[in-house]
Amino acid sequence: MSDRSRVFTESLAPILSVSDFQQAVDYFRNQLLFEVEWTWGDPPSFGCVRLDAVRIFLCLDGQGGSGTWMSIFMDDVDGYFDRIAALGADVVRPPQDEPWGCREMHVRSPNGHVIRFSQGIPATEPKVRIERAALETRIEKRLLALIEDLAARKRMTLGEMLEETLLHSFEEVPQGGVASPHSKKTLSEIQSLKEKHGIDYDTHASYRFMEEKKS
Repeated sequence: MSDRSRVFTESLAPILSVSDFQQAVDYFRNQLLFEVEWTWGDPPSFGCVRLDAVRIFLCLDGQGGSGTWMSIFMDDVDGYFDRIAALGADVVRPPQDEPWGCREMHVRSPNGHVIRFSQGIPATEPKVRIERAALETRIEKRLLALIEDLAARKRMTLGEMLEETLLHSFEEVPQGGVASPHSKKTLSEIQSLKEKHGIDYDTHASYRFMEEKKS
């Protein structure tokens, strides 16, 4: 009987064989916006490039084979496409929606490896029939300005965005806490909106809100 006790892992890094190490490093750094995390050898023949949490090893004329395909999942495929296309990346296929629930583009490296950059897209089928009700309430003025701006950026009505946020907040995630509907890119935009609207209070501040009475 096999041992099914938990195995702890840290990360996974695919290895790509390259025929010109420096050319490969330069392409990932200059056209695909990766950072060079480390190299080994003099001159280098092995190294690691990183894009946020994703790491790829590059190996001169060795491990990895030719024509390898891999998938990288990210927040904003279209925004990344705009940036790398302007830098001369070899985009084999620009972003398009796929039936398996991803928006995806294909990018080729100088050694023929192809990376599928993918972004999950919410399912729009099957439809759920609902009845909406009007909600009349009051909310902190700066916070209201922020969520109105955020809804506009997400191309949603204010009600649709609140529905999305509430439903996610009801879902607990395995590592603790609750789910968020916002990508890393959107969370970064939210920080900018907080500064724009002068929101200087923290997540739990609502328990301390005291509405000023108008004279």
